Amino acid sequence: GRPAPVCVLGIDLGTTSVKAALLVGAERGQVVAESCSRETQAHTSSLEAGPQGMEQNVQRIIRALNECLAALPQQQLQRVSHIGISGQMHGIVFWKKDKGCKWTECGTGPTFEPEEVSHLITWQDGRCSPTFLSSLPLPQSHISLATGFGCATVYWYLKKSPDFLKSYDAAGTIHDYVVAMLCDLKKPLMSVQNAASWGYFNSRNKSWNTDILKKSGFPVHLLPEVGDPGSIAGRTICAWHGIPKGAKVGIALGDFQCSVYSCLSERTDAVLNISTSAQLTVSMPPGFQPPETPDPSSAVTYFPYFNGDYLAVAASLNGGNVLATFVDMVAQWTQELGLQVQDSAIYTKIIKAALAQNDSKLSVHPTIFGERHIPEQLASVTNIAVSDLSLGHITRALCRGIIENLCSMLPVQRLMETGVRRILGSGSALARNEVLRQEVERIFPFPVVYGKDVDAAVGAAMAMFHRK
Repeated sequence: GRPAPVCVLGIDLGTTSVKAALLVGAERGQVVAESCSRETQAHTSSLEAGPQGMEQNVQRIIRALNECLAALPQQQLQRVSHIGISGQMHGIVFWKKDKGCKWTECGTGPTFEPEEVSHLITWQDGRCSPTFLSSLPLPQSHISLATGFGCATVYWYLKKSPDFLKSYDAAGTIHDYVVAMLCDLKKPLMSVQNAASWGYFNSRNKSWNTDILKKSGFPVHLLPEVGDPGSIAGRTICAWHGIPKGAKVGIALGDFQCSVYSCLSERTDAVLNISTSAQLTVSMPPGFQPPETPDPSSAVTYFPYFNGDYLAVAASLNGGNVLATFVDMVAQWTQELGLQVQDSAIYTKIIKAALAQNDSKLSVHPTIFGERHIPEQLASVTNIAVSDLSLGHITRALCRGIIENLCSMLPVQRLMETGVRRILGSGSALARNEVLRQEVERIFPFPVVYGKDVDAAVGAAMAMFHRK
């Protein structure tokens, strides 16, 4: 008998759920041997920030993580050599270095429980108003500062509730916190990916804007040290859920980058993901550097990726949520007419009707949720003719509008200049909507491959696998 293959564990601490995946090496790359996910149900109210605040209870997130690991096969966990961890970017959690957690015994071996830890203030947090953000010093970074960014949140506490910050001496994203606890890091370590998502970080020289921050009284001692994505942060200090003590833990990664990493095999691929929102992503050529200063009106953001590379991302706020809103509207109209139809039945019927209409002269600009680069520009419908008023025509035009909007953010010409040869389509909205898929193929002059779903936990494990 040959020795059992080594396993790599990937973990993603998401906005609504925690996912864990075990990868093993196979002849043709890696395969997912086991995976498990648990909803965190961690949302909690924010006393200080009120209704604008978006916070999560860290104890509940770690409980969901423990449940996930307890559900994986023990004999495979005992073979784990490396752990890759990703999670929701931009957000921030504070803790006390020597009291961040306590280790206890549970059914599947030692595990840690959060101790002196704040709530996680998430990427969706809205406490920093445009007026507040404009009062802050200008960062030296290629990414515009926004509410929900870690450094913006620290500034908010500094101005509105300075005593809060005095209770803690460490901070990081939720996934940086987990890495710090597993490896008992004396100072948190953060990847370039997460640091860029916090604001006030210069990706070119991989350093915080310390001078700018110090001048305005920012508590720079809270900023983590920064390292390269894919590097090792430390080793587990206990046999965590049966994973051997001394297993290597990678520096925490951005969930977006890991999602892309899980499916992007060729530099010439673009990833089109449409679920609630929508993203179109391409890798920039080797050696690309983002501009020194952000262009707030640009629809494309550059995210640090792996090995010094960057991803160009058109991240639209309008994806499957637009179709869901349209279905809600139809359901409401039907109800007002005194009829009852289930939302799911409406969805099936409008897609069927749109498939029967190959074309529609109707033009729908579907940005009902605005876009980050032009928040004030909402949706519109033009070119309305009597002949194109059926449900099929309108649904067809709406689906086309969603794809055209993405395409206007990152045009075909730019994709060609970057060397794109095919598109990988993923996400729940694309999977269940044939009309959307037809419009993708009509608008983009590249072959489209579907079904390679993006998975941040798998991507985090793969990032460790390729660096073993």
